[in-house]
Parts: sequence; C-alpha cells; structure tokens
Amino acid sequence: MAEELLKVEGLRAGIDGKEILRGINLTVREGEVHAIMGPNGSGKSTLSGVLAGDPRFSVNSGKATFHGIDLLTLSPEDRSHEGLFLSFQYPVEIPGVTMVNFMRAAVNAKRKYFKEPPLSAGDFLKLMRQKRAIVELDNKLASRSVNEGFSGGEKKRNEIFQMAVLEPRLSILDETDSGLDIDALRIVAGGVNKLKTDKNATIVITHYQRLLDYIKPDFVHILYKGKIVYSGGPELALELEEKGYDWIKQQVDAE
Repeated sequence: MAEELLKVEGLRAGIDGKEILRGINLTVREGEVHAIMGPNGSGKSTLSGVLAGDPRFSVNSGKATFHGIDLLTLSPEDRSHEGLFLSFQYPVEIPGVTMVNFMRAAVNAKRKYFKEPPLSAGDFLKLMRQKRAIVELDNKLASRSVNEGFSGGEKKRNEIFQMAVLEPRLSILDETDSGLDIDALRIVAGGVNKLKTDKNATIVITHYQRLLDYIKPDFVHILYKGKIVYSGGPELALELEEKGYDWIKQQVDAE
C-alpha cells in the first residue's frame, strides 16, 4: 500500500471566532488525486488555507499529519519546504520582483532548509527552461514581474510552473479552474497531469465536473457545512453534476 502522505483527523477551524470547519477527516496517500467539491461557503478554501498555514484562520481542535510530521506546528514556509504547495484561487501580483528571482529565491530557501548548497545561476536557468516547457510558459512571462499584467489563464499557468519547479509532495489546487477558458484549462490540467508521480499527491478543490474531465480523481469528497458528508469515486462528481448541490443539501438536511 502507498505511504500515507496527509492524515486529517477531527479538524475544526474558523476565522474571527466563527467556526467553519466542523470536524474534517481526510486521508491522502502517495499517488492519489482527491477532488473536494461543495457549494459556496462550505469550507473548501478554509480547508486549503488551514493546511497551508494561513494565519487568518485559527485551529480549534483536531490534527493534521504530513508524512509523519505534525503539520499544524509548522510555519507556512516550513510547510512549503516540507513539500506542501497551494495554488491560489486568486494569485497575487508582486510588482518589481521577476519570476526568475522569485523562483530562484524559493528553490534556494528550500535547499537551505535541507542543508543543501544553493543552485548556481546557470543551473537554475537550466531548471527553469526544463520546467517552463511542461506548462507551455512563454519565456517573456518568466522574465516579467510575478503575475504583473498577466491574464487569468497566465496567472494559473504560472502557478503550475511554480509547482513544477518546487516539486511538492502534496499540491492543493484551490479552484485553479476559476476564470479559465477551455484552452487555458487544458494546458493547466495537462501540466498537473505531467507532474503526477507515484510519490506525490494532489487535492483538487473545484465547483465543477469540467476540471475533473482533465484531472482524473481517484476519490471525490463532498464538503457541506464544514464537514465531508459524502466520499466516493469519480462517479460521485458526475452524479453531483447531474443533480446539483441542492440534492446534497436536501439529503444532508433531512438526516
């Protein structure tokens, strides 16, 4: 059996005194793709923020273990160094910082964490060229400031490029399909699929089945009112697409 990468047990968390997650249980193993779906306000982005260490959220109780390490005790930077990657729903712009400098700093910070020597400028540029090809990222975009003046599709493609460079063990894609046209969706999903190995895993957070036509999940979880109320295979997403979220609300609220 594949090694357990992430184990979340009884996780309760919220923001500004309001509890949003009300007992999340989730296990992700190496080589797996998990899709988390649910209506607005169900806690999907809160879950990704809590796992990544967003300081806006407070954990009330529960545990999250990442390849044997207590994830909730780590700083956001150390979670990243240990192999957790979050693709944002709305990537931010960083004027004045080029992608080359940004990514070289990120790579060398991770290498320093593991007491490895920094990459030379030449070796890093070689790495950039290799990874850029995975998501068909234009060389001109790589030399510009981070996300500045990028279209929505370019920003999302840029995030998958960052994921390719950092080679995380667990990638959380928070509504990475938001605002993408069909061509951008195909390129972004293709990049995610090319980066999949039997040693890493992906959590895809989405409202829609269309992303799951490209990134095939092994498991689908339905999040509603801060809890995972249903789990199943890919067919669960198709059923949800057919019946809509009202079906979930009626089923759960009736219990």
